[in-house]
Amino acid sequence: MGWKSYEDLDVYQKSYTLALEIHKVSKNFPKEEQYSLTSQLRRSSKSICANIVEGQAKSAKSAAEFF
Repeated sequence: MGWKSYEDLDVYQKSYTLALEIHKVSKNFPKEEQYSLTSQLRRSSKSICANIVEGQAKSAKSAAEFF
């Protein structure tokens, strides 16, 4: 395996950067969007990172069970 952690993956690094950018940009959204569009964008961008971490954890667990 060429990587040891999800943090080594380019896709994780890019998704983390995207989540930070979305959070920063969405601060300027209208207040009436705070609980709808803003919330949905922020949660979905964080979900990308979380799914990568979860997938890596499952992969590591599967590899450990294999050996």
